[in-house]
Amino acid sequence: MEVQPTFRPLVRRDGYLPIQDHAMIGDGSTAALVGIDGTLSWMCVPRFDAPPVFASLLDRERGGHFSVTLRDVREARQYYENDTAVLVTELRGDAGTIRITDALVFRSGVNLSEDMPAGRSELVRQVEVLDGTPSVRIEIAPFGGAETRERSGGLYLRLRERSDIELQLWSNQPLQGTHAAYDLSPGQRLELILSWGTFRHRIRPPSAGELLDQTRRRWHDWLRQYHYDGPQEALVRRSAITLKLLDYFENGALIAAPTTSLPEAIGGVRNWDYRYTWIRDAAFSVYAFRNIGMSTEAEAFLAWVLDVAEHQERPHVMYTVLGEPIPVERTEYRLRGYRDSAPVRFGNGAFEQVQHDLYGEILDCAWQWARDGENLDSWLWRRLASYVEGARRAWRTPDAGIWEVRSPGRVFTYSAALCQVALDRGVLLAERFDLPGDIDGWKRESGLIRQAIADNAWNDNIGALTQQFGGHELDASVLALPMRKVIDANHPRMIATTNAIAERLNAGNGLLYRYHPDKAPDGLPGDEGAFLLCSFWMVENLAMQGRVEEATVLYDDLCGRANHVGLLAEEIDPTTGDFLGNFPQAFSHVGVIAGGNAIRRATRAARLRGGTGGTG
Repeated sequence: MEVQPTFRPLVRRDGYLPIQDHAMIGDGSTAALVGIDGTLSWMCVPRFDAPPVFASLLDRERGGHFSVTLRDVREARQYYENDTAVLVTELRGDAGTIRITDALVFRSGVNLSEDMPAGRSELVRQVEVLDGTPSVRIEIAPFGGAETRERSGGLYLRLRERSDIELQLWSNQPLQGTHAAYDLSPGQRLELILSWGTFRHRIRPPSAGELLDQTRRRWHDWLRQYHYDGPQEALVRRSAITLKLLDYFENGALIAAPTTSLPEAIGGVRNWDYRYTWIRDAAFSVYAFRNIGMSTEAEAFLAWVLDVAEHQERPHVMYTVLGEPIPVERTEYRLRGYRDSAPVRFGNGAFEQVQHDLYGEILDCAWQWARDGENLDSWLWRRLASYVEGARRAWRTPDAGIWEVRSPGRVFTYSAALCQVALDRGVLLAERFDLPGDIDGWKRESGLIRQAIADNAWNDNIGALTQQFGGHELDASVLALPMRKVIDANHPRMIATTNAIAERLNAGNGLLYRYHPDKAPDGLPGDEGAFLLCSFWMVENLAMQGRVEEATVLYDDLCGRANHVGLLAEEIDPTTGDFLGNFPQAFSHVGVIAGGNAIRRATRAARLRGGTGGTG
């Protein structure tokens, strides 16, 4: 049962709500962020990666918004309805209290586990007066401006910069233009339905209440497949819903986050567009989905990855949800950035980077796919076998690494390790399914990589596996190696590495930095926050090492950093605890699920051994 938070005053910094004071709604095609003040400050239509219609999250004056607020709002609270992505925001002012219920609504009867569109291309904002006689203010101001006129009983908005999109606003109260105020009485409702698309202006949608009800039913139906009996069950359940909101229902692609350019440090330039699907997210996300019963989503994501791989001679880092190339990275100079943290970027230049770990990510996906009884046809296997050969050739050569550095490449430990994964999974596939390939050669090369990691990534002076071969600096990505079965979590060098990372990449209070940019230059100025996924990787390592009590304490602390509606960003400011980076971040929620399952497994193993899990 999700607990309703208490009312609290609104706090702004430089005129902006903190990132953590937002919640997400979505329909499997796009998503929107709604602040605790009732402002919808970010939404792209018709897809996650389309240009934004509302973007005040990145420029409070020029970005555009859809706000529902009170003339004299003093405090607010926000929460999700149980087991749904239907969002409730309650605003309290001197004259009374209102409840705003928001959702990107689903079509009637749709099955959220099927690979097909589910949304109606409609946003519902239902306003109800709880007490008093408040004055409700409505303002709709799309980014770039719009021409408006009355049409077919609603308000038509023609976006000046988007000839492909029309907006139609419906209401159960007389519309007074794009800026309006309504004096409502207790129990009275204001219903607002914003539709987009073309040739829909004469088709009035059902009532807001009906659309919300059918959306609730679809979420409840979908969650019947969920199962989990480990720690932090409520947050794991919310993480499952959050990952589903980042899923492009039509084909199973999973975006990293629904936003672009939320800064990794306030005022810094480490601002990136995350509205795309990263290949490397696939295996981690698939494991997480499966661990909580979401096998349909796991299979859909695997299928998407293999469909993309089948048609690519060289795998790219990321793709649009349609499997297409990422737009060229550009700066949107009209938007000043969240709290003046410019630049605002659309597109992502990392698309063309060389990152050798992709071979392992794809082959690991193929192994999971085939192990479940799915077919690898001869054409796909030829492509996959070429990736195994690519890994055999590439592992000794520099690349941009998992963190996509924009400095000269290095032979990163994680990249070499994932090349070993590619060779290992290639061998498993070929042997189990009698597929052609240089099995003996792949085995030999896999062993060489393991030995090279032991010899060249280990640094006696710091007593740990390092970021790169022959290196002197630590990198938390090495914590992922036991999960990929490259090295055992209980290997003495992995235990030593775990301890060294906990000490030397420590950002305080259980948080970890990915690496230290001042010591391991990545080609960018400035600093960044603590990276949440790395701390969840630490949880998994501690659990696998039998240090269950330590893992549980850390896991509970990390989960306690989720915001008022159970969402997590990419990074945390270790000084203030504020969220940084794009939000909500899929990888952080994958970490919630994976960390909980690691503790659950380790706890059961300890019970079978007759112990409780050590602390050393």
